[in-house]
Amino acid sequence: MSVKFSKDLQYYRFCLYGFLKNLRFFEVFLLLFFLDKGLSFFEIGTLYAIREITINIIEIPTGIIADSVGRRRMMIIAFVFYIFSFIVFYFSATYFLFLLAMILFSFGDGIRSGNHKAMILDYLAIKGWEDQKINYYGHTRSWSQIGSAIASVIGALIVFYTGSYKQIFLFSIIPYLLDLINIISYPKVLDGNIQKLNTKKIKQNFKVVFKELKYSFKNAVVLKAIANYSFYSGYYKAVKDYLQPVLKMFAVSLPVLLYLDDKQRTSIVVGITFFIIYFLNSFASKYSGRIAGKFKNIYRPLNLTLIIGYIAGMISGLFFEFNLIAISIIFFIGILVLENIRKPMGVSYIGKLLDKKIFATTFSVNSQVQSLIAALLAPLIGFFADKFGVGISLIIVSVVLIITAPVYFVRRNKS
Repeated sequence: MSVKFSKDLQYYRFCLYGFLKNLRFFEVFLLLFFLDKGLSFFEIGTLYAIREITINIIEIPTGIIADSVGRRRMMIIAFVFYIFSFIVFYFSATYFLFLLAMILFSFGDGIRSGNHKAMILDYLAIKGWEDQKINYYGHTRSWSQIGSAIASVIGALIVFYTGSYKQIFLFSIIPYLLDLINIISYPKVLDGNIQKLNTKKIKQNFKVVFKELKYSFKNAVVLKAIANYSFYSGYYKAVKDYLQPVLKMFAVSLPVLLYLDDKQRTSIVVGITFFIIYFLNSFASKYSGRIAGKFKNIYRPLNLTLIIGYIAGMISGLFFEFNLIAISIIFFIGILVLENIRKPMGVSYIGKLLDKKIFATTFSVNSQVQSLIAALLAPLIGFFADKFGVGISLIIVSVVLIITAPVYFVRRNKS
């Protein structure tokens, strides 16, 4: 008989971690911050690409290093990297300093990802609550979503009252310092079994990743599953921040609040819009299963949402070009919400399709491919945005993906 988990002190520490971690006040203003500093869309795209690639590389040896220094200590190191990155972002004025800040931030993300999940799993095992992991994760993740929604509002208030985008990085240090203190308070048992650092294992991990990539690209079924799941996520990662300049244009064009300056009006529109988006995303994830249940086979909604998402991007770009900004924003939000509908469907499809022996392999490769696609698309979108504008850039990239999408449509599993 399964034992229901209890909401002990560590449960609240885990929830607090997720809440504070997502208080990234800068996130919904990041692209506007870079533009305000004089960077081109292409330069911004290269920064995003470097972020994705760095995170992927850092993730590979992190698990083994964590085994030698302890997971809790690795999390502390991750948050130190985050805080240093915020300081560099605040003082930066040139592309290369922004590059340094982005790399520091990527180190934080690369070290953090996976480590905290492992700590939760360890804690559930210690308590004998392994069969409760879905509910437990659900509880802690809900606080992360609340954190994101609140962060968009607080970020907007900071920009509104300071009149500066860079101030949000200074304010972001506060929740990250609090989260650092929270992690330090974790019981030492969550460090895991500390072993001597084995550099051979690190090399072996890199070999395993390349072996998994090679295997996945040789197997047509696995390749299509990964491509369908990853291409849209990569597209989402590359385009999502372009909603920020669209919202800015909309805010400036509004015939209201004219007594406020452009940044103040932009902060109000961006804050409210992303607050709504985060709540829509939580509903999208929650009802993804119901939407999939309306279809006979899960591959149909996966293919359908893929195409609808790309078409939403194309239409958003078209309406932007015709200066119908409000309608453009609605379709852009569609791109973001569809990502949260697709994710649970993709996990379910891959889970049913593949042998459990290669399940972990597939998701490991999927993460790498997502980042690779985002790293390729981000500079490309930036290049077209500089040459032709944001609207045309969205249209070009979306149309190319619509044309190529049938190549990685998933089919019914005949087995």
